[in-house]
Amino acid sequence: MNLVSLRPILLMLSGFLGASGVALAAAASHGGDTRLLGNASTMCLAHAPVILALCLGHRMLRTALPAGAVLALGTLVFAGDLVWRHLEQASLFPMAAPLGGLLMIAGWLFVAAGAFFRHGND
Repeated sequence: MNLVSLRPILLMLSGFLGASGVALAAAASHGGDTRLLGNASTMCLAHAPVILALCLGHRMLRTALPAGAVLALGTLVFAGDLVWRHLEQASLFPMAAPLGGLLMIAGWLFVAAGAFFRHGND
């Protein structure tokens, strides 16, 4: 799979994560123990615009699309686990939240690594 073919998927995930972040924030504001929903909302709303920016700037940062893919996957796993824990009082799968967190950290490190990889038009 060509990395540029990831762009439409990442753009869709960016929109999905942004919408999910808003919906989760609304759900978290309606009483009960909604700490997990609030944390999931924060992760979605923090990473959705970054993934969008990485898609838009993929020609300027060689690691943008892999970074966006890893950030999107990590956010989906992390936030998904928090939402599942809220709804079912059980983990999505063993170590889901830590795995999602590690993937998000790795995604940000891909962004940082972009400083050391030149594009052909530089």
